[in-house]
Amino acid sequence: MALSYQNIRDERTWRATTGLSSTKFHELVGHFQRVYEDFLGESIADRQRGAKDEATFTTYADLLFFLLYSIKTGSTYDVIAFNFGMDRANAFRNQSFGMSILRMTLAETGDLPKRVYESVGEFQRDMEKHQSLLLDATEQRRQRPGNQEDQKEDYSGKKKPIP
Repeated sequence: MALSYQNIRDERTWRATTGLSSTKFHELVGHFQRVYEDFLGESIADRQRGAKDEATFTTYADLLFFLLYSIKTGSTYDVIAFNFGMDRANAFRNQSFGMSILRMTLAETGDLPKRVYESVGEFQRDMEKHQSLLLDATEQRRQRPGNQEDQKEDYSGKKKPIP
């Protein structure tokens, strides 16, 4: 049995699976549909009529739920494929394709997070609109500088990783 947004019965589950309320989800479906059709020049139903295989997602809401669920849960393609009744390759293809449409949709609605700022002032002006800020502060490995003085600048004080 594949997961479906139609089985969600309460707002807590909506937020847990998509990050949105049911109202916001259904509003986003309308925008998503318009961007999808503008970008591809045909509806989801038109594309399916020309396909030789049966489509996994027959509605815009189905595809959008798949995308939001995969982002919210951070699951692997194996898990997403299992949850939605498809193979890993299709999970990857559907997510890759759908994410491009979702990015365009969020850019159009003004909900796409800004990732690059030209100046500190621009960042500060943008942050005034928000009550809180979330940062992904995951430490990333990087090449150690050859110069010992530069190494001192970058030293975090943490022990070496366990092999």
